[in-house]
Amino acid sequence: MTAINTTMGLREWSLLIALSVLWGGSFFFVEVAVGSFGPLTIVAFRVGLAAAALHVIVLAMGLRMPVERSLWFAFLGMGLLNNIIPFSLTVWGQAHIASSLASILNATTPIFTVIVAHFLTSDEKFTTGRVAGVALGFAGVTLMIGVDAIWRIGTDTVAQLAVLGAAMSFAFAGIYGRRFRTLGCSPLVTATGQVTASALVLAPLALVVERPWAQPAPAADVWGAIVGLALLSTALAYILYFRILATAGATNLLLVTFLIPITATALGITVLGEQLALKHVIGAGLIGLGLAAIDGRIPWFARGIWIRSRMSTPFRPGRPSDRGH
Repeated sequence: MTAINTTMGLREWSLLIALSVLWGGSFFFVEVAVGSFGPLTIVAFRVGLAAAALHVIVLAMGLRMPVERSLWFAFLGMGLLNNIIPFSLTVWGQAHIASSLASILNATTPIFTVIVAHFLTSDEKFTTGRVAGVALGFAGVTLMIGVDAIWRIGTDTVAQLAVLGAAMSFAFAGIYGRRFRTLGCSPLVTATGQVTASALVLAPLALVVERPWAQPAPAADVWGAIVGLALLSTALAYILYFRILATAGATNLLLVTFLIPITATALGITVLGEQLALKHVIGAGLIGLGLAAIDGRIPWFARGIWIRSRMSTPFRPGRPSDRGH
């Protein structure tokens, strides 16, 4: 069994940055494809192609997919919470708001996870840092969406709420996914099972609801975005995700949440010509502070600075700050 390193080395950091680029790039790929396909069709392509690629990898590694009906129902539940609902909501939301803004709102997933875990688990209750992180995160979201949006709900507001709904669905998926620890499935098999179940649901749904064959033929860049979304931002991303989880642990893996909006925003601004308003930048900063509070790195970092400053301060008799130390 591979040991988990609480302190990440160059290899772990490289994998984490690569994962943030892949997941941040998903918002870019969706933005390219969203004008040519409906949300259900895009997500069906995403999970369908990713499932095919992951099945090839499973076979190449000598693994076997389970046949038990109970496991496939579990895969379906995970696919619903982790793929079908959040992917569809995000794609629909990106039809109305910029990819960079969608990525920032999606970064609230750990904030929702803290809330969901408090009520649905016995070992992940609120702490002072987590409550502070939730408060900061929601302050950032409120600033970005705007308090006045309550009185004048429009398409943009609903789109932002849809992306937040996707983040909440990811949070429930994180709690639901804990059951796979005891079901005897490897992480790769679990990932393959959930995207396969998602594809089996979404493919017929997209054909019936959106009738993609009746739409104009998309350009080559749209097909490229679909392939990138499926093979890079889904299949390859899952492989990196579980690799980092095995070697660096879940706490370090949470750092990817800080990096995804950076990648997505950079692509949105430089390639798609998107712009963020000042309230979005400030809101993103508040969400980032909230995530850091939840992760515990701000208190740890601040405490380390304070201790080092105390050690480097020369002792001077009579100074009030030195008495009692």
